[in-house]
Amino acid sequence: MPDYGGAGHLPNNRPDKLPADPGDLPRQRRGTTPQMHGRYPDYDVLSEQGHWDEATRKVVLERVHDVPPIRFLSADEVPTARAFLDTVLAQDAEPRIPVLEMVDAKLHARKFDGYRYAGMPDDAQTFRIVLRGLDEAAGRPFSHATAQERLDICSAFSNGELTGGAWEEVDPKTAWKVCMRLAMSQFYSHPWAWNEIGFGGPAYPRGYARLGIGMSETWEGEPAYDRDPVRDVSERDVDR
Repeated sequence: MPDYGGAGHLPNNRPDKLPADPGDLPRQRRGTTPQMHGRYPDYDVLSEQGHWDEATRKVVLERVHDVPPIRFLSADEVPTARAFLDTVLAQDAEPRIPVLEMVDAKLHARKFDGYRYAGMPDDAQTFRIVLRGLDEAAGRPFSHATAQERLDICSAFSNGELTGGAWEEVDPKTAWKVCMRLAMSQFYSHPWAWNEIGFGGPAYPRGYARLGIGMSETWEGEPAYDRDPVRDVSERDVDR
Protein backbone atom coordinates (compact mmCIF):
# COMPACT_ATOMS: atom_id res chain seq x y z
CA MET A 1 0.00 0.00 0.00
CA PRO A 2 1.48 3.41 -0.90
CA ASP A 3 2.38 5.74 1.94
CA TYR A 4 0.61 9.07 1.53
CA GLY A 5 1.48 10.20 5.03
CA GLY A 6 4.32 12.61 4.33
CA ALA A 7 3.88 16.35 3.99
CA GLY A 8 7.41 17.31 2.99
CA HIS A 9 6.14 19.09 -0.11
CA LEU A 10 4.42 21.72 2.02
CA PRO A 11 6.69 24.80 2.07
CA ASN A 12 5.81 25.71 5.65
CA ASN A 13 6.90 22.28 6.82
CA ARG A 14 10.52 23.05 5.93
CA PRO A 15 13.01 25.33 7.67
CA ASP A 16 13.93 27.29 4.53
CA LYS A 17 10.30 27.74 3.38
CA LEU A 18 11.37 26.84 -0.18
CA PRO A 19 8.89 25.22 -2.52
CA ALA A 20 9.48 21.64 -3.56
CA ASP A 21 10.65 22.82 -7.01
CA PRO A 22 13.51 25.31 -7.24
CA GLY A 23 11.26 27.65 -9.21
CA ASP A 24 13.26 27.62 -12.42
CA LEU A 25 11.41 24.87 -14.25
CA PRO A 26 10.91 25.72 -17.92
CA ARG A 27 7.60 26.91 -19.28
CA GLN A 28 5.55 24.32 -21.13
CA ARG A 29 5.74 24.84 -24.89
CA ARG A 30 3.66 21.90 -26.05
CA GLY A 31 0.56 20.41 -24.48
CA THR A 32 -0.67 21.42 -21.05
CA THR A 33 0.73 20.99 -17.55
CA PRO A 34 -0.44 22.41 -14.21
CA GLN A 35 0.65 26.07 -14.12
CA MET A 36 2.28 25.45 -17.54
CA HIS A 37 5.72 24.42 -16.30
CA GLY A 38 7.54 21.10 -16.08
CA ARG A 39 10.66 19.13 -16.88
CA TYR A 40 9.38 18.10 -20.31
CA PRO A 41 8.28 21.37 -21.97
CA ASP A 42 8.07 19.91 -25.49
CA TYR A 43 6.18 16.75 -24.57
CA ASP A 44 2.44 16.19 -24.95
CA VAL A 45 1.22 12.72 -24.08
CA LEU A 46 -2.05 13.37 -25.93
CA SER A 47 -0.13 13.45 -29.21
CA GLU A 48 0.24 9.69 -28.76
CA GLN A 49 -3.47 8.97 -28.43
CA GLY A 50 -3.60 7.44 -31.91
CA HIS A 51 -1.60 4.53 -30.52
CA TRP A 52 -4.10 3.79 -27.75
CA ASP A 53 -7.05 1.44 -28.10
CA GLU A 54 -10.48 3.07 -28.36
CA ALA A 55 -11.60 2.31 -24.81
CA THR A 56 -8.40 3.70 -23.30
CA ARG A 57 -8.52 6.82 -25.48
CA LYS A 58 -12.11 7.50 -24.43
CA VAL A 59 -11.31 7.22 -20.71
CA VAL A 60 -8.24 9.45 -20.90
CA LEU A 61 -9.82 12.16 -23.05
CA GLU A 62 -12.86 12.32 -20.75
CA ARG A 63 -10.53 13.37 -17.94
CA VAL A 64 -9.55 16.41 -20.02
CA HIS A 65 -12.78 17.37 -21.73
CA ASP A 66 -15.57 16.19 -19.43
CA VAL A 67 -15.00 17.70 -16.00
CA PRO A 68 -17.68 16.16 -13.75
CA PRO A 69 -20.17 18.41 -11.94
CA ILE A 70 -20.08 18.77 -8.17
CA ARG A 71 -22.64 16.35 -6.73
CA PHE A 72 -21.28 15.14 -3.40
CA LEU A 73 -20.08 18.27 -1.62
CA SER A 74 -22.42 21.05 -0.56
CA ALA A 75 -22.07 24.61 -1.83
CA ASP A 76 -20.58 25.58 1.56
CA GLU A 77 -18.03 22.77 1.47
CA VAL A 78 -16.73 23.42 -2.05
CA PRO A 79 -14.62 26.56 -1.31
CA THR A 80 -12.91 24.87 1.63
CA ALA A 81 -12.25 21.71 -0.37
CA ARG A 82 -10.89 23.67 -3.32
CA ALA A 83 -8.59 25.78 -1.14
CA PHE A 84 -7.35 22.69 0.68
CA LEU A 85 -6.61 20.70 -2.47
CA ASP A 86 -4.95 23.65 -4.19
CA THR A 87 -2.74 24.12 -1.13
CA VAL A 88 -1.58 20.54 -0.70
CA LEU A 89 -1.06 20.04 -4.45
CA ALA A 90 0.60 23.46 -4.92
CA GLN A 91 -1.82 24.34 -7.70
CA ASP A 92 -1.34 28.06 -7.32
CA ALA A 93 -2.45 29.27 -10.76
CA GLU A 94 -4.27 28.20 -13.88
CA PRO A 95 -4.33 25.84 -15.59
CA ARG A 96 -5.23 23.53 -12.72
CA ILE A 97 -6.09 19.85 -12.89
CA PRO A 98 -9.74 19.64 -11.69
CA VAL A 99 -8.87 17.47 -8.71
CA LEU A 100 -11.78 18.73 -6.62
CA GLU A 101 -14.32 17.69 -9.24
CA MET A 102 -12.61 14.32 -9.70
CA VAL A 103 -12.52 13.63 -5.97
CA ASP A 104 -16.16 14.72 -5.65
CA ALA A 105 -17.18 12.34 -8.47
CA LYS A 106 -15.39 9.45 -6.77
CA LEU A 107 -17.03 10.13 -3.42
CA HIS A 108 -20.44 10.65 -5.01
CA ALA A 109 -20.17 7.28 -6.75
CA ARG A 110 -18.79 5.72 -3.54
CA LYS A 111 -15.92 4.21 -5.51
CA PHE A 112 -13.74 3.62 -2.51
CA ASP A 113 -10.42 1.78 -2.56
CA GLY A 114 -11.55 -1.46 -0.97
CA TYR A 115 -10.17 -0.90 2.52
CA ARG A 116 -10.62 1.41 5.49
CA TYR A 117 -8.28 2.34 8.32
CA ALA A 118 -9.32 0.87 11.66
CA GLY A 119 -11.43 3.25 13.69
CA MET A 120 -12.08 5.57 10.73
CA PRO A 121 -15.37 6.27 8.92
CA ASP A 122 -15.50 5.72 5.17
CA ASP A 123 -13.57 8.09 2.92
CA ALA A 124 -16.60 10.24 2.09
CA GLN A 125 -17.40 10.86 5.75
CA THR A 126 -13.75 11.40 6.58
CA PHE A 127 -13.38 14.04 3.87
CA ARG A 128 -16.45 15.91 5.12
CA ILE A 129 -15.20 15.87 8.70
CA VAL A 130 -11.80 17.16 7.54
CA LEU A 131 -13.39 20.09 5.71
CA ARG A 132 -15.29 21.04 8.85
CA GLY A 133 -12.12 20.72 10.89
CA LEU A 134 -10.17 22.96 8.50
CA ASP A 135 -12.77 25.71 8.87
CA GLU A 136 -12.61 25.34 12.64
CA ALA A 137 -8.81 25.49 12.61
CA ALA A 138 -8.91 28.68 10.55
CA GLY A 139 -11.57 30.26 12.78
CA ARG A 140 -13.50 31.14 9.62
CA PRO A 141 -13.96 29.49 6.22
CA PHE A 142 -10.62 27.92 5.34
CA SER A 143 -10.84 29.51 1.91
CA HIS A 144 -10.78 32.96 3.55
CA ALA A 145 -7.49 32.26 5.33
CA THR A 146 -4.27 33.68 3.95
CA ALA A 147 -1.94 31.46 1.94
CA GLN A 148 0.46 31.26 4.89
CA GLU A 149 -2.35 30.38 7.29
CA ARG A 150 -3.52 27.61 4.99
CA LEU A 151 0.00 26.21 4.83
CA ASP A 152 0.35 26.37 8.60
CA ILE A 153 -2.95 24.56 9.12
CA CYS A 154 -2.13 21.88 6.55
CA SER A 155 1.28 21.35 8.12
CA ALA A 156 -0.33 20.94 11.56
CA PHE A 157 -2.92 18.61 10.01
CA SER A 158 -0.23 16.39 8.48
CA ASN A 159 1.60 16.20 11.80
CA GLY A 160 -1.55 15.25 13.72
CA GLU A 161 -1.46 18.47 15.75
CA LEU A 162 -5.04 19.67 15.17
CA THR A 163 -7.34 18.98 18.11
CA GLY A 164 -10.85 19.70 19.32
CA GLY A 165 -14.14 19.91 17.47
CA ALA A 166 -14.19 17.86 14.28
CA TRP A 167 -10.73 16.48 15.06
CA GLU A 168 -12.19 14.50 17.95
CA GLU A 169 -14.16 12.46 15.37
CA VAL A 170 -11.16 11.25 13.34
CA ASP A 171 -7.46 10.71 13.93
CA PRO A 172 -5.85 13.67 12.11
CA LYS A 173 -2.75 11.82 10.89
CA THR A 174 -4.85 9.00 9.48
CA ALA A 175 -7.34 11.45 7.97
CA TRP A 176 -4.38 13.16 6.28
CA LYS A 177 -3.43 9.86 4.64
CA VAL A 178 -7.00 9.40 3.40
CA CYS A 179 -7.06 12.91 1.92
CA MET A 180 -3.66 12.57 0.27
CA ARG A 181 -4.66 9.26 -1.27
CA LEU A 182 -7.78 10.89 -2.70
CA ALA A 183 -5.94 13.97 -3.95
CA MET A 184 -2.84 12.37 -5.40
CA SER A 185 -4.54 9.44 -7.08
CA GLN A 186 -6.80 11.82 -8.97
CA PHE A 187 -4.04 14.33 -9.77
CA TYR A 188 -1.73 11.72 -11.25
CA SER A 189 -4.48 10.06 -13.25
CA HIS A 190 -4.75 13.19 -15.42
CA PRO A 191 -2.82 13.65 -18.70
CA TRP A 192 -1.64 17.12 -17.66
CA ALA A 193 0.22 15.56 -14.75
CA TRP A 194 1.67 12.97 -17.14
CA ASN A 195 3.05 15.80 -19.27
CA GLU A 196 4.60 17.38 -16.20
CA ILE A 197 6.48 14.22 -15.19
CA GLY A 198 7.12 12.88 -18.68
CA PHE A 199 4.98 9.76 -18.24
CA GLY A 200 4.43 7.98 -21.53
CA GLY A 201 0.79 7.21 -20.88
CA PRO A 202 -1.03 3.97 -21.65
CA ALA A 203 1.23 1.30 -23.09
CA TYR A 204 -1.52 -0.81 -24.65
CA PRO A 205 -1.52 -1.99 -27.38
CA ARG A 206 1.83 -0.58 -28.54
CA GLY A 207 3.82 -1.49 -25.45
CA TYR A 208 7.40 -0.64 -24.54
CA ALA A 209 10.37 -2.25 -26.30
CA ARG A 210 13.45 -0.33 -25.10
CA LEU A 211 13.63 -1.51 -21.50
CA GLY A 212 17.34 -1.19 -20.78
CA ILE A 213 18.83 1.24 -18.26
CA GLY A 214 19.05 4.71 -19.74
CA MET A 215 17.01 3.73 -22.78
CA SER A 216 13.74 5.33 -23.85
CA GLU A 217 11.31 5.08 -26.72
CA THR A 218 11.59 7.60 -29.55
CA TRP A 219 8.13 8.94 -28.68
CA GLU A 220 8.86 9.51 -25.00
CA GLY A 221 9.54 13.01 -23.68
CA GLU A 222 13.02 14.47 -23.43
CA PRO A 223 13.72 16.41 -20.22
CA ALA A 224 14.88 20.00 -20.57
CA TYR A 225 15.79 20.28 -16.90
CA ASP A 226 18.74 18.22 -15.76
CA ARG A 227 18.74 18.70 -11.99
CA ASP A 228 18.31 15.29 -10.39
CA PRO A 229 15.23 15.52 -8.13
CA VAL A 230 16.46 12.96 -5.60
CA ARG A 231 19.86 14.61 -5.20
CA ASP A 232 18.31 18.08 -5.23
CA VAL A 233 15.88 17.50 -2.37
CA SER A 234 18.65 15.82 -0.36
CA GLU A 235 21.08 18.71 -0.87
CA ARG A 236 18.44 21.28 0.06
CA ASP A 237 17.22 19.16 3.00
CA VAL A 238 13.61 19.26 1.85
CA ASP A 239 12.95 15.52 1.72
CA ARG A 240 11.37 15.36 5.16
